Amino acid sequence: MFYATWTASQQDLTEGQPGSPSSAAETIGDRTLRQVVHVAIGGDRLRVRLSNLFGTSPVAIAQAHVARSAGGSSIDTSTDRPVTVNGSTAFVIPSMSEIVTDEVALPVPDDADLALSLYVSAQTPLVTGHKSAVAATFIAPGNAVAAATLGSAESRPVTYWLSEVDDSSALKTNVVVAFGDSITDGSQSTPGAHRSYPEQLFARVAGRTGPRISVVNAGIGGNRWLADAPGPSGSSRFERDVLSVQGITHAILLLGIDDFEVPRLFGTQPVTARSLIAATMTAMAKARQRGVKVLLGTLLPYKGSSLYDPDDDAQRRAYNDWARQQSGADAVVDFDRALQDQADPLALAPQFSSADRLHPNDAGYAAMAAAVDLSALR
Repeated sequence: MFYATWTASQQDLTEGQPGSPSSAAETIGDRTLRQVVHVAIGGDRLRVRLSNLFGTSPVAIAQAHVARSAGGSSIDTSTDRPVTVNGSTAFVIPSMSEIVTDEVALPVPDDADLALSLYVSAQTPLVTGHKSAVAATFIAPGNAVAAATLGSAESRPVTYWLSEVDDSSALKTNVVVAFGDSITDGSQSTPGAHRSYPEQLFARVAGRTGPRISVVNAGIGGNRWLADAPGPSGSSRFERDVLSVQGITHAILLLGIDDFEVPRLFGTQPVTARSLIAATMTAMAKARQRGVKVLLGTLLPYKGSSLYDPDDDAQRRAYNDWARQQSGADAVVDFDRALQDQADPLALAPQFSSADRLHPNDAGYAAMAAAVDLSALR
């Protein structure tokens, strides 16, 4: 049985700011993209899901390899394996579609870094991917999929076409999908230290059995329930990015701050708590129809940030009151109370806040992970 061990929610990389036109796609050719991701649970075999969801032309992969990462752009060459699709070392990701690779016999432990190397020979637009707070892609000239190190490769905080890694195991495994915006994605956490709240939540459950628990990340920076940009709206992507994840059993929902604040940046009407509640209830109903348990997170305080508005904050608090008292979720994760400043509950506690007063720091993300009742993940 395969279970998701890493995910990234796909977005259109040419997308402009809300209300602005898209930019032209960057193209690359004769390049190797080595994408380093941090997986949760391990297994003895793996497979990879590749997405060209927003591309209007096929993406041709001339060769692909996967290996254990040795740090930076380096790999453990003793673990290097070719990746195939339908037995072929060269394959195509069709436009506006996804593919799943063949199984790769590669033992992977829990809490490990994997490197997927893709060689693109022809000029190819970079349209579909994920602007990541916790992963990196190294880009080097030529076909270097099996190279031990990519040398002076360019590094970017973006992944391209890579949407999911699954590992196999005979052990029963629960898969928890953390769904949200930049706070879920891990913005302002220490790069490369695996300190996002989903990663720190996995650290709490790693090694447990009966069942094992995997935690994967479905956050997009700036994302909103009710409108596109940044990324597809939460409502439109919920089925794909949460309910379609391999082996999903639980979802943690933490989305809504940007529904209040992004409109103010561009002079459009902010949403109300009522609209946010309706979107959340629709998502929870879909999850229940699929047998997925929902843990509903309260929205974090953000007074002192550049986006703070008292009227919006009243809507945030109304949403949180509903989440605690009336949502009917399988469990409530009170991120708000876990991270608020006791002297000023509308703000993040200083020990948990990054400099922008909107995103937690590493300690704040640890407090978020600690706020999840692990018994609710069984």
